[in-house]
Amino acid sequence: MSQPVDTAPDERRKRLMLLAGLWLAIALMLFTLRSVVMPFAGAALIAYLVQPLVGRITRWNLGGRSVPRWVAILLIYSGFFLAVYLFFIALVPQLYREVVRISREMAAFASALTPEHLQTLAQRAETWLNVYGIPVALSDRAMEGAAAGTSGGFSLALDLEQMLTDAVSRGTTLVRENMSDIVNVSRRIVTEVLAGVFMLFFILMVAAFFSIDAQSIRRYFGTLVPAEFLPDAKTLVANIDRSLSGVVRGQVTICLVNGALTLVGLLLFGVKFAFLLATIATLFSLIPIFGTIISSVPIVLIALADGVQKAFALLLWIIGIHALEAYFLNPKIMGEAARIHPVVVAFSLIAGEKLFGLWGALFAVPVASILVACFDYARLKAQPPPRVTAAVQQPIAASDAAPAA
Repeated sequence: MSQPVDTAPDERRKRLMLLAGLWLAIALMLFTLRSVVMPFAGAALIAYLVQPLVGRITRWNLGGRSVPRWVAILLIYSGFFLAVYLFFIALVPQLYREVVRISREMAAFASALTPEHLQTLAQRAETWLNVYGIPVALSDRAMEGAAAGTSGGFSLALDLEQMLTDAVSRGTTLVRENMSDIVNVSRRIVTEVLAGVFMLFFILMVAAFFSIDAQSIRRYFGTLVPAEFLPDAKTLVANIDRSLSGVVRGQVTICLVNGALTLVGLLLFGVKFAFLLATIATLFSLIPIFGTIISSVPIVLIALADGVQKAFALLLWIIGIHALEAYFLNPKIMGEAARIHPVVVAFSLIAGEKLFGLWGALFAVPVASILVACFDYARLKAQPPPRVTAAVQQPIAASDAAPAA
């Protein structure tokens, strides 16, 4: 009589191979269609951002019934568009006035570049350079002395007036020769803006679908994991969620706080174009490290036009904001689970920008947080279980014996 053959290991192996093939197919599809993945990744990120708010709204009890998810999403989108509308009617006119002010000041500065004014500027710059031991002749008087050999020693002579005149002449000629290109660039800008508005509505629509079907999507991906690995998968997803929520939601919160404090500092120190510079700082704060540095440069340069003391004070204000961010806001908002080493952040930003441009830089840190969470979970899972040593067992035995005594 033949013994029954146990086919369970073979069936398990087939199931694992089939699921591995499905995951491989998904990865290959995403890699092949990587050029169109970014909008959907943005939609998934937006759905992830609003998920806690959707959960709170759906717990509201209205007439004995909970609020449907699609109603919660409509309420959130209505609030978002209301905030955008208020931003446009409150801040955009101020930003427009500041841009017009920049244009007028640049035109006034260009018209004020008379030979007498240039000589005054050249003498001031020359005096400042000579104080620091840099022998550069910029004014006509110093250049005549350098040519006559009366300046003594080595001296570098630069005709500042001629340099600026040549620069203005070359710029005017360039504008005239490339007027058609400027028109084409303007058309391209309008086209890109319209495409961006369309893409924004498309991303919001896809994000709404993700949010409405969030539970179904999670259950579907749960079927792609073997049953014996499902507890580990749930633990890993919980770790990723804890890390990602700190990075994404925390970074958005810190971005708004950073922009508000920057605006306060610009208004306190009376820096020109405060609203424009604060808006730039808010947007660039979405990119950690590099965005902060890039947005701080124009702020300090514009403050430097009003004096070194104001620029230095404003630089200290910006450093104080980022110290508050690093030592108080990051631990409180992001938490320790979301902390990523600055070297990993810098590497992910450079890699994301090289691979996908600006989109890659924006998604670099969230993707890095997911990879770090997966790596840490696998690293801890690979460690041997902790052993109870004799040094630990002895105090336990002593504490057990104490009541008996």
